[in-house]
Amino acid sequence: MTAPAPSSYLPGADGWVPAARRVPSPNYDARPDGMPVDLVVLHNISLPPGQFGSGDIEAFFQNRLDPGKHPFFATIHQVQVSAHFLVTRTGELVQFVPCTQRAWHAGQSDFFGRTRCNDFSIGIEIEGCDDLPFTKAQYDTVSALVPALMAAYPVRAIAGHSDIAPGRKTDPGPHFDWARFARQAGVAPGMLPYQCPGAAGHVTDS
Repeated sequence: MTAPAPSSYLPGADGWVPAARRVPSPNYDARPDGMPVDLVVLHNISLPPGQFGSGDIEAFFQNRLDPGKHPFFATIHQVQVSAHFLVTRTGELVQFVPCTQRAWHAGQSDFFGRTRCNDFSIGIEIEGCDDLPFTKAQYDTVSALVPALMAAYPVRAIAGHSDIAPGRKTDPGPHFDWARFARQAGVAPGMLPYQCPGAAGHVTDS
């Protein structure tokens, strides 16, 4: 598969990214007036847990999850959540909510004393779990998307979900290689205030 041109990751005025496949979610609303978009939050997700490529993440974000398909789904199918983006295991970029709108990805959260992180953040779900490495294709896509978001919006930091919801969330997990991402994306170390000590030691497939 030919990689999209870097310019195709740049959001348009409507907040949609040309390189992404659009799968609109109903789970969004307006950001507060005048609120700058200055944080990117990285997550991981797999549905069913630990399984990939099922299409159930898209169903979940569109409120179409079949509660009878898996026991876990019966516990979450009525939850209304979304993210702006999903990066699949193959590196495909899927967009659910325009960047100009507020996706429902962070939940109860705090970034340096600023609560309600959904108000001012862009959420990127990376298909995966805490127990397995991410793929090269995923690093390639995330590393192309984040600089484009930084060019379009006043992003000043990138954090993990676990960093803005400590004790409640663990993603993107110990296998996300922050040093690799920063190097590949050309992101300054100061943009990653939550980089964990030893994160560079996590080896991913290449």
